[in-house]
Amino acid sequence: MAATKRLITADELLAMPERDCRYELVKGELITLPIGDVTRGLVVSNVVMEIGAFVKAHNLGKVFVRTGFILATDPDTVRGPDVAFVSKARLADDVSDGYFPFAPDIAVEVVSPNDRYAEVDDKAAEYLAAGTGLVVVVDPGARTIAKHPARGGIERLGEGDTLALGDIIAGFECAAADIFGRWQ
Repeated sequence: MAATKRLITADELLAMPERDCRYELVKGELITLPIGDVTRGLVVSNVVMEIGAFVKAHNLGKVFVRTGFILATDPDTVRGPDVAFVSKARLADDVSDGYFPFAPDIAVEVVSPNDRYAEVDDKAAEYLAAGTGLVVVVDPGARTIAKHPARGGIERLGEGDTLALGDIIAGFECAAADIFGRWQ
């Protein structure tokens, strides 16, 4: 007789003590994520600075780093994208502790050296299925960016291209090379 895994809930995940790693919840199963390396950290910081400055200057909403979003319930799925954008219109006046009970408008995932592309694609599909308008996958190793819009299709960008975020953050543009950054 096979033992069955005990599924955990978003509330149980939230109550877990902090450790030297990150967790996500996928259909009730706990997933452990390693702490990012220097390159990944630099790319995440660059994304936050580029998008965050534009969002703040235009009062469009908020940018979050590794914040939990409940993408599904019963069993629960909680994902914490490296960077997320939530529009001002969707933010409640009384945001409290816990996880957002909805998907972000934009989710940005930065690929780690040990990530499998199929898993990253699956994660992008989860965000889109839950209502995210755009998933941006940044691959520092390949120095590419893949935009997964809710309407379908994937747009691939290289270092020489410009990253725009369509009508979700209208007017935002930055050089893809600025996302990858350089040591100065």
